[in-house]
Amino acid sequence: MARNTEVTRQWEILREIDGARIGLRIPKLAASRGVHQRTIRRDLEALSAAGFPLYDEKINGSTVWKLKSKPFRGLEDTGLSIVELCALYFSRTLLMTMSGALLLADAERALAKIERALPASCRKFLDDLPVMLKAKVAGRKKHDDRQVREVLARAIDASLAHRRVSMRYHSHSSGRAKEYVVEPHRLSYVDGGVYLTAWVPEYGEMRNFAAERIQTLMLLDDRFSPRPLPVEPFANSLGAYSATPEHVEIEFDAASAKYVISREWHRSQAFDMRPDGSAVMRLDVCIDRPLRSWILGFGAAARVLAPVALAQEIFEQLDEACKRYSPRLAFEMLKMNADTLEAASALRRPRLGRAS
Repeated sequence: MARNTEVTRQWEILREIDGARIGLRIPKLAASRGVHQRTIRRDLEALSAAGFPLYDEKINGSTVWKLKSKPFRGLEDTGLSIVELCALYFSRTLLMTMSGALLLADAERALAKIERALPASCRKFLDDLPVMLKAKVAGRKKHDDRQVREVLARAIDASLAHRRVSMRYHSHSSGRAKEYVVEPHRLSYVDGGVYLTAWVPEYGEMRNFAAERIQTLMLLDDRFSPRPLPVEPFANSLGAYSATPEHVEIEFDAASAKYVISREWHRSQAFDMRPDGSAVMRLDVCIDRPLRSWILGFGAAARVLAPVALAQEIFEQLDEACKRYSPRLAFEMLKMNADTLEAASALRRPRLGRAS
């Protein structure tokens, strides 16, 4: 942990110097980090040894530290600063959470080319920042990465060229595969999966297709004119669903209200705080599985106030959960009581000793 703290501090120093137009003095760097000036000098030496182009300069009688803006061959043409290049280097961590997602392989190849502009010593320094930037994703969809990449590559080509495609899609709701002719408009990475938004002439509407359930996709010669799309995909859902939004009100108790109001769950959310610390959340979203799962995740801490139909659904699901748990819990309670009685009975039994 000590080494991680040291390297993280050095990265912060590098960023601070890079953002200063006329450079920074060591006393100011020490004060902002809360460390001794000798520590800052050692950090600057370590950064210089790692290959970062730091240099000192006298300005008005004081020594300031600066970072060369174009230190490496190849950076001049990109227009990227050294810190911007390092930020791109770090972004690999975020890309890894989207394993199998659209354009991932292409993005990784592009990053590899950019990284070559950094000296090996700089890359080594950046690799020593294991705690600075991490990302975790839950519920990533399982699929055949190779097949999905091939399907997405064709879908991107079709969307850019405005060409219709013929695809075979396995519907989750019907449980069967069906042939579609669609007009690809957009690919979105949402809720751990990739979705193709396409106009379906057969139905006269825009629909969303999960990439992992597209079995085949072939470009056709037919062209189409792009249709307007919402700025945000699945804008009315907490997940990856499309439907007409409804007004929803949820009451959260005081223990969970602080957590709920500290995050943005949906752009339409608003809160009414109560004197006891509880809160009522108001938002306009579609009534779908992501919303129900989110509410149920709070257990007794949340109570749906509106609409009544949603409150009834949540009540029925909680009631069904209680019924599923009850037999098992009742058995465990009986077993525990029996074990307790047996233990108490054993303590009351007289001990038989050897007769003298």
